[in-house]
Amino acid sequence: MRNRWLIALAAIGIHISIGSVYAWSVLTRPIMSEMGFTLAETTWTFSIAILLLGLSAGFLGSFAESIGPKKSGLLSTLFFGIGLLGTAYALSVQSLTLLYLFYGVIGGIGLGIGYITPVSTLVKYFPKRPGFATGLAIMGFGFAALIAGPVMQYLVATVGIINNFLILGVVYIIIMGLSSLYLKPPVVTTSTKSATAKIHQSTDIEANSCNINNDTKTKTQPNTNDKGTYESNLGMTANAAIKTWQFGALWWIFFINITCGIGLLAVASPMAQEVIGMTPAQAASMVGIIGVFNGGGRILWSTISDYIGRGFTYILFFLLEIIAFWYLSHTTESFLFQVLVLLIITCYGGGFACIPAYLADLYGIRQLSTIHGRILTAWGFAGIAGPMLVSRFHDTGYGYATALLFFAGLFVLNLIVAILLNRYYKKKLDITM
Repeated sequence: MRNRWLIALAAIGIHISIGSVYAWSVLTRPIMSEMGFTLAETTWTFSIAILLLGLSAGFLGSFAESIGPKKSGLLSTLFFGIGLLGTAYALSVQSLTLLYLFYGVIGGIGLGIGYITPVSTLVKYFPKRPGFATGLAIMGFGFAALIAGPVMQYLVATVGIINNFLILGVVYIIIMGLSSLYLKPPVVTTSTKSATAKIHQSTDIEANSCNINNDTKTKTQPNTNDKGTYESNLGMTANAAIKTWQFGALWWIFFINITCGIGLLAVASPMAQEVIGMTPAQAASMVGIIGVFNGGGRILWSTISDYIGRGFTYILFFLLEIIAFWYLSHTTESFLFQVLVLLIITCYGGGFACIPAYLADLYGIRQLSTIHGRILTAWGFAGIAGPMLVSRFHDTGYGYATALLFFAGLFVLNLIVAILLNRYYKKKLDITM
């Protein structure tokens, strides 16, 4: 039997390792100065990694589900470890192509598999608080930059950029490997009668994919005891789920939330210096605080969503972000600027943490890793779209303010979609309860 809190710790161990990708900006200037690469060339490494994260999570989700969390965790460890160690080699021979291959492609695949691996497992151990469970796992990804950033700065200054990747590669392989070995789903316990009833229930669900049945608590909240056993849940299959309009709507709002959030993250430091007049040291300090709010927002918002509902939580996200992006485009006051940025980042992180629980609410946990993986393809495309949009507005002379106003407009559309989703979800609950 597994202790569910140690399962949560294992999940955090994996996510806090792969989440170091968010500290990439710390390595940008050292790589540029030592390797002679341009800013655009170096930044593309990060974009490729995020793209492969989303694509691998989307297309390897069912495979990871089939082999179980332990094996998929170890597979993530293998890819991510090779990615980091290979990056050291790429830098030693000053090869941009190998840098893209090892950190971007191979490391990105490790990111995607590692991101989805612990989520559905952890949800099964906390069936009555799925938002809290997913927040625990995904929190580590948000906090990772806060830890990895200073560590990377220290290693680069003391042992150099190449040894930085060698050391981190070995350390993350150990942390991820040990975490993966502990991961194990709860033991399934079903009586013949309950299993038969659930099979009939599942058949009804798949026969009408648009009518997501939520008429029993055991569908989305199976019984789990402290010994790590749970009652089997036969929710909707991934193929049926992605054919519903709700999935498409969730993909869209997830994509926009990440596009705007990661776009802001990509320019937070230079924007603070250009618009507000912060010194580089002050801007770097703000970026560190962003890591705290990114991680903290994930566990905070996902826990809140257990009480107010996922649908209303996303509505609240987008209302806050409309206001925050609009004011951010006009302010030149340092304190207000930082407050608005941090507010947006909490919603950005919260969007990641709440989406698995929202999917579990709608489709059950039968193939949650697979469905979650398909949603994460939005992250891959947003990782390219966000920074490119901000750069395009800035480089063509429109400035950061126009980009921020454009993002506010996108969130107006997101708000409409979120309201429609919430009305549908609440209507189904009213009918079935």
